[in-house]
Amino acid sequence: MKITVCIGSSCHLKGSRQVVEQLQYLIAENNLKEKIELGGTFCMGKCQKGVCVTVDNDFYSLTPDTVDSFFENDIIPRVSAQ
Repeated sequence: MKITVCIGSSCHLKGSRQVVEQLQYLIAENNLKEKIELGGTFCMGKCQKGVCVTVDNDFYSLTPDTVDSFFENDIIPRVSAQ
């Protein structure tokens, strides 16, 4: 599974650094480093949204406050299904 977080200027101002740091922590905490690749990219073209994130090809809009629930509700079930 590949999670890509936008680190462009608009998403940076909305908290992309905190989103990346929290995802890094959650991936390590759940021993998923072998199953999840975390990467960054510049503008995804949806700057009006929150921090732009894709999981494989599915788009999500996150804030630093929604990372934990996103990980629990969207990432853990997908990893478990693989």
